[in-house]
Order: sequence, then structure tokens, then C-alpha cells
Amino acid sequence: MKKIAIYGKGGIGKSTIVSNVAVALAQQGFRVMQIGCDPKADSTIGLRHGEALPTVLATYREKKDEFALEEVAGIGYAGVVCMEAGGPLPGVGCAGRGIITALEKIEAKGIYEKYQPDVVFYDVLGDVVCGGFSMPMRSGYADEVYIVTSGENMSIYAAANIATAVTNFAGRGYAKLGGIILNQRNARDEKRKVRELCGDFHTDIAGEIPFSQLVQDAEERNMTLIEMEPESDVAEAFRGLAKRFYVKETWTE
Repeated sequence: MKKIAIYGKGGIGKSTIVSNVAVALAQQGFRVMQIGCDPKADSTIGLRHGEALPTVLATYREKKDEFALEEVAGIGYAGVVCMEAGGPLPGVGCAGRGIITALEKIEAKGIYEKYQPDVVFYDVLGDVVCGGFSMPMRSGYADEVYIVTSGENMSIYAAANIATAVTNFAGRGYAKLGGIILNQRNARDEKRKVRELCGDFHTDIAGEIPFSQLVQDAEERNMTLIEMEPESDVAEAFRGLAKRFYVKETWTE
């Protein structure tokens, strides 16, 4: 089992990328799980055609430890196992601490043993890498961290903060930085800026997702792009990125 955490500035396209890569892997026969680690709880909405899932934290608040995994896990498009950590009640509690609680509760209930995924994606809000939101980087959770960014300044700034957090964990047996994912927004000097970011942290561009209206069209239809337009260049870019995440001899063209 390989565990991968995807970080990046809010609104940069993490969930879209994770969902499409999850489908690409599932279509190759891999067992894939996607866990949304954002209080908005919308990471898996495109995989489930707009149907929301009960979040782990809301279910835990209602039932404490007396809930079953089937109550918070759902099956999405292509058989991807979907789950949303959720967040605290508005104005009450810490969202970062909520991520810790959610991941601890599902692990204690044997989530990975039950579904036996080949690959797990943690889709993590990354504007602020506090203790809670850094949870998936820690030993026993993700093996690698990938950071999504465009060439826009605020996105680059957030990506650098996240990369610094990963670097600070180096040597503790925590997740390592796997690479930077460029989600193109047609910003000026976009690729040069992202290459410079990679150079600062001794990593590379793991994949490039071209800017396309098709992505927005798919989101409006509550679908992944790979489902809506499987033959498009953007779908092929997602498949290429999927190969970076998880490659086996069984991958077919």
C-alpha cells in the first residue's frame, strides 16, 4: 500500500487532480482510496456525481465510537473508495485537530485492513501547515507529499511554505517531498517560476495539467474530467501523472 498526501493553496485544484488521478489508477485495476482532509468536505464530490458523504467528524460527534466504517465510506466512480474527514462546528474547535481525530478514528476501526487499497490519497487543505494539517505527513500516514501550484504568486508562496514544512520533518521518518504538480493557470512566466521553486527544494515537476475549460465543465456536471472527456489531452495529462504516483508492470496503454 502506498500513501500519498496532496497539498496546495485552497482553490488551486487539488481535489480535481486527486479525483482524476484516482480514477486513472482505478481504471488500471488498482484499489484506490481518497480521503478528503478539508472542513469543506467536498474532495470526493466529483467521484460521487454530487452526492455528499457523511463526514467522519460529524458522525463521530453524533455516535462517538459507535459507528461503522460503512457509514462514512462510499464508493465513487470507477470503484474509488471515498471518505471525508470533515471539520468542527463553525466557530467551535480547531480544524487541524479535527483532521487528527478523523484519521485516528478511521485507522482504529481498521479502514485500511477493510478496504485493502493499493494506494491512498489524502487531499489536504494546505494554506496553513499547522500541526493538524501536517498530520498526513507524519510517520505511518503518507509516504510522499506532492504539492499543487500554479505560477500565481500566492500559490507559489503557499507551496513554498508547505515544502518547508516537509523539509523540516526530514530525518524523522516522515513523508518525503515527491514533487511539484503544476496546475496551469496561464500566469506570466508560470513554468519558470515553478522550476525555480523546484530548484529551491531540490525536487522536480511531477506533472503538468494544462489549463482547460473542460475541467470547469466537468466540475459543473459533478464528474471527473476522465469520465466526461476520456480522450482529451487533459485526461491524458492526468493519466501521465498517475503513472508518477503508482507504477506497476500491469499498467496498460
